Amino acid sequence: MGQKMSQDIYRLKQEIMTEIYEHRLLLTQGRDRPDGWTLVSGLWSPFYIQLRLLASFPETLSKVGTAMAVMIREEAPHVNKLVGIAFAGVPIATVISIESKIPAVHTRKLAGVKSPDDMMRVLQEYGQHALVEGVLEDGDALCLVDDLVTGLTSKLTARAQVQAELDRRAIKNVTCDDIAVLIDRQQGAARAAEDAGMRLHALIRFIDEGLPLLKDRMPDSDHRIIREYLENPTSFQRPNA
Repeated sequence: MGQKMSQDIYRLKQEIMTEIYEHRLLLTQGRDRPDGWTLVSGLWSPFYIQLRLLASFPETLSKVGTAMAVMIREEAPHVNKLVGIAFAGVPIATVISIESKIPAVHTRKLAGVKSPDDMMRVLQEYGQHALVEGVLEDGDALCLVDDLVTGLTSKLTARAQVQAELDRRAIKNVTCDDIAVLIDRQQGAARAAEDAGMRLHALIRFIDEGLPLLKDRMPDSDHRIIREYLENPTSFQRPNA
């Protein structure tokens, strides 16, 4: 990647992260909810990222599409089709597709499916409905697209859903080994992807890039507690627990 392109992408990352914070797609304890948040895992968190609302801010979404199109072209040039993971990944995959001219498809949202095991159970009851909407062809190199990643379970579930649809359509010689996300929370997903034989491509690594980009925008108290939390989330207990 040339120096000018690198500078342009850095500027886009800075603008995207700033707008995510200003549009309250990133919520913080000090600014937005003094009690913080209880995550699905049961852990308490001093911040919450809600990128499902990204499509409500088209200028920011457009910048995401531009930057992630460059990332995929540079890091995964073999990819010829994007798979938006419902729901948050669908508008992101669409805007990347418009920018890059790489065709996109998307998964259907399946109620009660949170793991590959759940997927196998639901498939027995799902009938002939498409699990993936869009055109898939023999020899495709697919890249899953989503808003953010913490662990990897939801991405592996989406991959199982795609594979089930490929089997249903009798489509052969397809790879689905790449994942592209806007934000990696850097809590183990990259290693989990490697262990699963997949490649994780993240536009913004939250600890190394996202949080530092917000240092001059976010109150020091919020910035400090988020940084400390990310260093050791399990050391934080829910208030009044």
